[in-house]
Amino acid sequence: MTLRALHETARRALDPVHYDYVAGGAGEERVLADNERAFDRYALLPRVLRGSERRDTSVDLPGAPGAGPVVVAPTAFHRLMHPDGERATARAAAAEGAVLVTGTAATVAVGEVAAAAREAAAGAAVWFQLYPHPRHEVTEALVRRAEEAGCTALVVTVDSPVFGRHTRDLRNGFTDLPPGCAAENMRNLPGAPPGGLIDIPMSPALTWRDFDALLGTTSLPVLVKGVLHPADALLAVEHGAAGIVVSNHGGRQCDTVPAAVDCLPAVAEAVAGRVPVLLDGGVRRGGDVAVALALGAAAAGVGRPVLWALAAGGEAGVRRVLAELRDDYDHTLALCGGARNADLTRDMVVPRGGTR
Repeated sequence: MTLRALHETARRALDPVHYDYVAGGAGEERVLADNERAFDRYALLPRVLRGSERRDTSVDLPGAPGAGPVVVAPTAFHRLMHPDGERATARAAAAEGAVLVTGTAATVAVGEVAAAAREAAAGAAVWFQLYPHPRHEVTEALVRRAEEAGCTALVVTVDSPVFGRHTRDLRNGFTDLPPGCAAENMRNLPGAPPGGLIDIPMSPALTWRDFDALLGTTSLPVLVKGVLHPADALLAVEHGAAGIVVSNHGGRQCDTVPAAVDCLPAVAEAVAGRVPVLLDGGVRRGGDVAVALALGAAAAGVGRPVLWALAAGGEAGVRRVLAELRDDYDHTLALCGGARNADLTRDMVVPRGGTR
């Protein structure tokens, strides 16, 4: 089943309000559309006669040595897509060798998500995506939970000083989860009643000092997600980040920013190999992964395709999408004359419709 057909199957299966929550973006959804469209502006200029029958597509990521180049990006509320929610996603990602980034807004608690992943593969790498809380004790409690769950890295989202304005959700009046569904990582935190939940607030007051304080609470590697400006990437490295994720939040925050992949080359140049750079936003095929790696990414994250697969086919659907992305990437690498990810280089990326 093509990704387009999978998307349509998911659309038919879902409550229209829940479909819009996942499918939608901020404002007029210009960035949402441009994330995908941007990949159509790039082409790969293959190399030939480089003499390798086998390919090694593994990459060493923080807390995930030998990972695949496709990462499951953090997305919220998987139980809106399928009753098994994040458990199904975790088992599928682990079985396909993909790092799973489970989020603060997951509808299954991080400990259960990590346990499900390790049912499928004992050494599965699970990262925890964190929105820093304005109250440091809440942030620290979330970090402890991730550590106790066996997460091998933290991914701190920094592009959300305020909530994005999601046009479809506002139109649909979608402001809360249905009964029986909750952001389980926010339960039993400092300030919550026993068994109760606290909100996931955004805070424009957070600064690099708060990031420094977070680093002081953990020995886990910490990646910074939501970087578009190369100066911020450089600051993140200087403050001790273990990796950078170039991302515009899937077009769900600011509707006036560039496509994520268009920001990747400058960020990769600024980081200059000191830490891995990842990308998410608009990745829909193995060729997109190849373009991202050629432009300087160590790995590429996929979000909505995983959710459509979960809605359409549960755990098996997610496995199928991840396997197809991995195999399509491997096929593209072979066609471009590569034996390893590093064989995809910046000089091989040209504007579609012509060469330099």
